[in-house]
Amino acid sequence: MRITPSLNRRTVVSLLTAGAFSSMPAFAQFRVEVSGVGMTQLPIVIAPFRGEAQSPQKIGSIVKADLERSGMFRGVDAAGLVADENTRPDLASWRQKGADAIVTGSVSPLADGRFDVRLRLWDVVREQDLGGQSYTVTKPDLRLSAHRVSDFVYEKLTGEKGIFSTRIAYVSKAGQRYTLWVADSDGESAQSALASPEPIISPAWSPSGSQLAYVSFESRKPVIYSHDVATGKRRLLANFKGSNSAPAWSPDGTQLVATLSQAGGSQIFSIGLNGGEPKRLTQSSSIDTEPAFSADGRSIYFVSDRGGSPQIYRMNPAGGNAERVTFTGTYNISPAPSPDGRWLAYVSRVGGGYKLHVMDLSSGTATAITDTSADESPSFAPNSRLIVYATQQQGKEALMTTTLDGKIKARLSGASGDIREPDWGPFQR
Repeated sequence: MRITPSLNRRTVVSLLTAGAFSSMPAFAQFRVEVSGVGMTQLPIVIAPFRGEAQSPQKIGSIVKADLERSGMFRGVDAAGLVADENTRPDLASWRQKGADAIVTGSVSPLADGRFDVRLRLWDVVREQDLGGQSYTVTKPDLRLSAHRVSDFVYEKLTGEKGIFSTRIAYVSKAGQRYTLWVADSDGESAQSALASPEPIISPAWSPSGSQLAYVSFESRKPVIYSHDVATGKRRLLANFKGSNSAPAWSPDGTQLVATLSQAGGSQIFSIGLNGGEPKRLTQSSSIDTEPAFSADGRSIYFVSDRGGSPQIYRMNPAGGNAERVTFTGTYNISPAPSPDGRWLAYVSRVGGGYKLHVMDLSSGTATAITDTSADESPSFAPNSRLIVYATQQQGKEALMTTTLDGKIKARLSGASGDIREPDWGPFQR
């Protein structure tokens, strides 16, 4: 099975060590650029928060970018609106301007150096006060408070939980230095979790959001570790004979599945977090790799070339017979099931390029949702509404988010750099 290294560094290890990452400089900060037109978007006014001109973070701008990136909202020009959480806007006039909702608020410095962030949400159509929130935060958490504002607004207006205060992990390479980053869902406020002169690949969030499993080559072969995000402590999880790669957590967080070559070829094993010998789940003579649990824990999706070309299969978590899932195209890899169990994101080779696809698991219908040709590593947001993935745009590496229909995309990219392998973390607990 031949797998292109720029698409999939989670499988054939010999390819991973030979050019999987370019030597472009990497930047930790990102810029959000929303493009595309959604079918149904709620028009919303985000007023500048009172006091944000003197604030280190522009709360209103962050909230507006969050909501637009979700694909569910369209920003309406707030020109002329001066209000805070204690002001009732002229709702009738804003309805005439086409707005359905208004967000107002303030950010105020406190004597102890912290900041008080407050918001109020208005239903313009029904002329109702939908409530508000307040957050007392330190300066480093101002962006997080803005994301929490976005989560509040999103949930009040859609009935679904917002994902803006969640985190993503990704890997960058600058020169010969590899870095594992943890960042806000919009790519900002990136913090280095680990740096190494040897490759780091395949970061995977634990269900609790407290741990990141990843593969390191510091031992001159792929070995799986877990990293405690809060403390920085790490733990060796898999250093068996041969290669140890492609870790994925079980939904209950009690075990990992991974690709091990201890029995010869690359096969899928389950690994208990409390030690013991790994249990082999696949028994084929082919390459089986890239395992991923379904959210309910009842299935494991994986990639195998047992049919002659890389395709996605599904099996019971205990192993046994597997059923093929993808039938369109001759090369399908990187399965990512959605948290709600309805969708499967994956990468398919189309005309020499690699495109992100989304499959409706109930019907088996799959659709390409990008116009780029070097997509890789899809990962769903915890509310199943967005996907983060890596790609190339105009010759530059980029992280992108997209709605499931591909109509709204946001670029999370710096000026340049090799930025790869995103994984979207769970809801904060």
